[in-house]
Amino acid sequence: MKRRVLLEVQYISSDNAPSAQQFGKWAELAAAAPFNQHNDEQELTIRIVDDNESQTLNRTYRNKDKPTNVLSFAYEQTPEFHVPLLGDLVICAPVVIHEANVQGKQVETHWAHMTIHGVLHLLGYDHIQQQDAEKMEQLEVTLMEKLGYANPYL
Repeated sequence: MKRRVLLEVQYISSDNAPSAQQFGKWAELAAAAPFNQHNDEQELTIRIVDDNESQTLNRTYRNKDKPTNVLSFAYEQTPEFHVPLLGDLVICAPVVIHEANVQGKQVETHWAHMTIHGVLHLLGYDHIQQQDAEKMEQLEVTLMEKLGYANPYL
């Protein structure tokens, strides 16, 4: 089922960042994943940041003092107050580009993967436990293939 994602993209660091249209395509595909309980439009903000902002957020929210590729901040719905808000993704442009180069991937492919990965986290998917990681990774591979990209874990 296709779900419409109302997207805002904030370009704080625009190092080879994709367009809002590309982010929207990737986000809508991931939002159609199983376990998404919402049938209505959902709002998503993607913020493209530099190393400093990523490191500050990673330190503050994950106690890891280094920049990271993507951080997901899910909106916690309450029964008495429903807002069609999926959450926020913070993607660090320099990290995504560096990882793509080190891993021998096309930069666009890695941007797509990080967007899908982040949206799946917003939907409640995780990779802490091995069984959950396998389920999440398989879904990521399936979604990437639907977009014409190779398995990001090879």
